[in-house]
Amino acid sequence: MTMTADATALKPQIDTLFWRKRLMAFGLPALVLAYFVYIFFAFDMAGLSGRANLDNGKTLVRDSYSYKTHVTRDNRSAAVSIAIEGERKGAYPDGQSPDWVTLGSDQGTDTVIDLGDGHVVTFGETQVTYDVPGYGLIVTEPGRRGVQAQFPAGDLPDWINASKNRLAVYTDAGRLTVTRNRSEVFKYNYGWELFFFTLDSPYHTMGWGEVLSRAVTGEAGAIVSDFWNNKMWRHADVAWAIFETILMAFLGTFGAAIVSLPLAFLAAKNFAPLMALRFAMRRVFDFFRGVDALIWTIVLSRAFGPGPLTGALAILITDTGSFGKMFSEALENVDGKQIEGIQSTGAKPLQRYRFGVLPQVTPILLSQVLYFLESNTRSATIIGAITGGGIGLLLTQAIITQKDWEEVSYYIVLIIVMVMMMDWLSGILRRKLIKG
Repeated sequence: MTMTADATALKPQIDTLFWRKRLMAFGLPALVLAYFVYIFFAFDMAGLSGRANLDNGKTLVRDSYSYKTHVTRDNRSAAVSIAIEGERKGAYPDGQSPDWVTLGSDQGTDTVIDLGDGHVVTFGETQVTYDVPGYGLIVTEPGRRGVQAQFPAGDLPDWINASKNRLAVYTDAGRLTVTRNRSEVFKYNYGWELFFFTLDSPYHTMGWGEVLSRAVTGEAGAIVSDFWNNKMWRHADVAWAIFETILMAFLGTFGAAIVSLPLAFLAAKNFAPLMALRFAMRRVFDFFRGVDALIWTIVLSRAFGPGPLTGALAILITDTGSFGKMFSEALENVDGKQIEGIQSTGAKPLQRYRFGVLPQVTPILLSQVLYFLESNTRSATIIGAITGGGIGLLLTQAIITQKDWEEVSYYIVLIIVMVMMMDWLSGILRRKLIKG
């Protein structure tokens, strides 16, 4: 009778327990599903396909591993210029051109641009023509009345954009743009042109065998100088920017470690008996690390101006808060017996800290500092873009131009290599300093 009464009394509790389990089993997935549905409509995921521009994406990817050669004709003077990426630093000298361009002469001969696969653009005296295989001949006559264009019979295809003042023809072989004042042909080629030597270098047209032969016979210094002072790719500036980025991360990280270590003792319970002092110090740490390094960068750049030192100070302030919290927690977990043993020898307080506390926490502190050094190397790239220093500034400048995406790829590759090297170096230091 008693057992039956106990079971009857426990039944509501058991039913409630099972109901809670069913609620968790079905309610939690339903809540997650509702959240995803909200995201789908709040961020207009359905309209993403309509906003996406795959052509721009393809162009960006193609620009990252190729380069454009610009062949430009001034329609007023009939002067023709050729330049890599359209830059003066990559301009061909007068009278010189790549092998697929036949320059016109003073006798009135036309400039012929062979884009390959039968695509031929001709800069005539008054007309610009484009012979497109499978479509026909496009004839344009730029002048004061705009751009007069003639096309083969039929509707214009999607790869031709024509108006009164501008004609643009996009094909796989290249691109032709004609306006009143200028006609320009863009031809893509694979590779990073002029990466080693610019057009004005005597080593530009040489093969690698001849370059090595010249280096062995006493021209190594001139070869290295031409490469190092490359005006297009600016290898010397890039190397200095990498150094500035690593320097920002190094100064900020180790500066924060030096500042936060003594402050961490004031925030640890077993070393700072005053609760008010511990509370105040921990709130200071929360304030420093609660504000992101990018925000500190903007504030400090207004106070000290742009430069790598401003970025290093921003990292130092943010990491002081993070290190202060982690160091104080590590100090609270030290073994008191080792400190008592040092104290029994008559050691003074500083000696107790030096020989009783620091040996216990040093492996943990070094591991945290080295990890933050590796992470701050990446952060210094973004901070440098704001403060005007390091590889981040060069990356931002290359992105803003919206044309030199091969330079963007170059800088991104260097950043990845830099992070990998810092990871490798921090691993070596961690093994040497901590395990050793």
